Amino acid sequence: MMHISFFLLVIITGGVSCKVCSYQDVLDYLNLTVDTSMFKLTRPVLDHTHTTVVKTDLILYAILSVVEKTQTFVPFVWVSVQWKDERISWDPAQFCGITEMSVPKSLLWKPDLFIYEMVEKDDSPQNPYVLVTHDGTVFYDEDMRVISTCKMNVHKFPFDTQECSLSIGSAIHCVKEMQIFPFSNSSRATQFSREIMKTQGEWEFLKMSVESSNISLHDRGWELLIYKVTIKRRPLHHVINFLLPILFFLILDLASFFIADHRGEKLGFKVTVLLAISVLLLILHDILPAMSNKTPLIATYCIVIFALMLLSLLETILVTYLIDKDSKDELSLCDSGEDKNNQMKTKNCSTEIKKQTGSSCSYRVCESEKQHELLTVDDEVNYSSHSRDTNTLQLILDELKKLQNMMRQYFGPRDERVKSVFWAKRIDRLFFIFYVLTVLLFLSFICMEWYS
Repeated sequence: MMHISFFLLVIITGGVSCKVCSYQDVLDYLNLTVDTSMFKLTRPVLDHTHTTVVKTDLILYAILSVVEKTQTFVPFVWVSVQWKDERISWDPAQFCGITEMSVPKSLLWKPDLFIYEMVEKDDSPQNPYVLVTHDGTVFYDEDMRVISTCKMNVHKFPFDTQECSLSIGSAIHCVKEMQIFPFSNSSRATQFSREIMKTQGEWEFLKMSVESSNISLHDRGWELLIYKVTIKRRPLHHVINFLLPILFFLILDLASFFIADHRGEKLGFKVTVLLAISVLLLILHDILPAMSNKTPLIATYCIVIFALMLLSLLETILVTYLIDKDSKDELSLCDSGEDKNNQMKTKNCSTEIKKQTGSSCSYRVCESEKQHELLTVDDEVNYSSHSRDTNTLQLILDELKKLQNMMRQYFGPRDERVKSVFWAKRIDRLFFIFYVLTVLLFLSFICMEWYS
C-alpha cells in the first residue's frame, strides 16, 4: 500500500501525465480491433463532401523482362501510398510519446488503386501491415512484380528505345471523392530509381516521368497518375548473333565473284550462302512481333540482302550458261574442222599416190627407150617435175581458200557475230560494279536510319 502511494506521489509531483505505455492501449482508445468494421467499410472522412487526398510514389527496382512478341513489360517496382484517415487521431503526450504504430492492413480502409496496364495478378509476397501516425496519416508500402502491356515500336530494332506507361488510378472513387498526387516529381523518381536499381539485363533504364491525367465516362471523371518509364535496348547481343553473321555472308557472296566461272564451285557456294541467310530469317521471325506499325529496319536489312544475293545467284546462272554455250560451239566447230581436214588429207594422199604411180610408170617406160632418145626423155622429166610443183601450190591455195570460207561461215565478221564468252565476262564485270555500289549505298542508308 505504501509502494502504491509512493508511485502515485512520484507521478503527480513529477508532472508526468502518462500512465499507459503500450500500443494496445492506443488501439483500445481508438476502438480499432478486429471486430470493428467502421474503419474499413467506407471512405475515411467525417463528412462525405471531403475529398480524400492520396499521395503515391513509384520507384523502379529492376527490369525483369521485355517481350516484343507479346509486347509485355515486366518491371519490379516499389509502390508507396499515403492518405489520411480523419477518424484516427490521438495525443502522443497521453500515451508516452507514441506517435506512430503499425497495424494489420485488413483493419483499415485502403484506396482501391490498381495499375491499368497490369494483365496478370501479382504473386509476390505482400506487406501485411500499414503504418498509422497520431494525426491519422496512413502509409502503405508494397513491392510488386508488374506484368503489364506496353505498346512497342520495334522499327529500329535492335537499336530501339521504348516508353512503357504504368497508370495508377481508382476503379470506384471519382475525382470528387479521391484525388491522386505524386509524392516525387520526375527528376526525383528518376534519381531514386537509378540509386536502388538492382538489375537491368538487356535493357538500360534512362528516365521516368510523372504526369496526371483525367478520364471521363458516364458523367463521371477519374484521375490517373501516369509513370512513363523510358528504357533503351543494349544491342550487343543481337549485333553479334544476328547482324554480323548476315553481313559476313554478304561479304562472302561478294568474294565469290573472284571464283572461276567455268567451274561449278561458284554456283554451289552461292546457293549455300543463300540457304544460310534463310535460316537466319527464321530466327528473326521468332524475335519480332507479328504486328507492327512500321516495317522493322532489321527486316528490311535482311530482305534486301537476301534479294541481292538471289540476284547474284541468277547472274551466276546466266554467266555459266553463256560460257557453257560458247564451249559447246567451239567443240562442235573443232570436230567438224577435224573431219574436213581428214577428208582433205585423204584426197591429197590419193592424188599424190596417183601422181607418184604415174611418174614411176613413165620412168620405167623411159628406161626402155633407145639410147639416142636420152636427151628428149630428160627434158620431159624436167617438165613433169615443174608441173608437179605447180599442182602442189595450187592445192595449197585451194585449201587456204576453203579454210577462209569455213571461218567466215562459222564466225563471220566481228561486228556481226561476237562470242558468248565475251558477253559473259562483260555482264559479270558490270554486275559486280553494280553489286558493290548497291551494297555500300544500302548499308550507309540503313545505318543512318538506325542511329537517327
